[in-house]
Amino acid sequence: MGDELNGRIAVVTAAGQGIGRAVAEALQAEGAEVHVSDINARLLEDFDASTAQLDATDHEAVHRYFEQFDKIDVLVHAVGYVHQGTIEETTPQDWRKSCSITLDSAYNVIGAAVPRMKKAGGSIITIASVASSLKGFPRRAAYGAAKGGVIGLTKAVAADCLSAGIRCNAVCPGTVDSPSLRERINELAEQMGSLEKATDFFMSRQPSGRLGTPDEIAAVCTFLASDRASFITGQTINVDGGITI
Repeated sequence: MGDELNGRIAVVTAAGQGIGRAVAEALQAEGAEVHVSDINARLLEDFDASTAQLDATDHEAVHRYFEQFDKIDVLVHAVGYVHQGTIEETTPQDWRKSCSITLDSAYNVIGAAVPRMKKAGGSIITIASVASSLKGFPRRAAYGAAKGGVIGLTKAVAADCLSAGIRCNAVCPGTVDSPSLRERINELAEQMGSLEKATDFFMSRQPSGRLGTPDEIAAVCTFLASDRASFITGQTINVDGGITI
């Protein structure tokens, strides 16, 4: 354990598993006072910190949740949803769900946090994706559009809030081995006819020859939360195993 973030107040959304969980644990290991939320409260039962059930798509609920904080030093917004489909396969319901969970939630959470960060400044980190405005991927029409929106919002917030000492950056993972990915592989396996074909679909886009890990994403988030990254804002940090080379 370190003390790089000792005394900092950190809020992490979608912290029940995967990237969000790894980020919350990494921030806590560096001494931050971590407050975590997830739409599935059961996933937080074993987390030794302040926990809450939160639907980040609910604007009013998000603002009520953030009322408890007088100050926030670090915000990591990790909420997202991956729809698998081309634009022809994406229904209006799929599109709306993707935008609501991934982009609307970022608007809600960042909008509620910024007023509580203006007193002392701080670091906002969004979990975006290389599947976004950075690069197109097959069968990621709604997801890529929503994550592209997250990047645009991140850059706009960075520009608006720099004078208040608030930095805002987007971490853009490649394919990361997580419970969410395993669900997508199983879903695709039903469409492609085998687990092997579905796994190969994801592995084929990784030039590194392996999947990323949540801890690797968390390490970058911890850096961005720290004073070592005090001159970095409005950036997309790709952690993708070579996808965007």
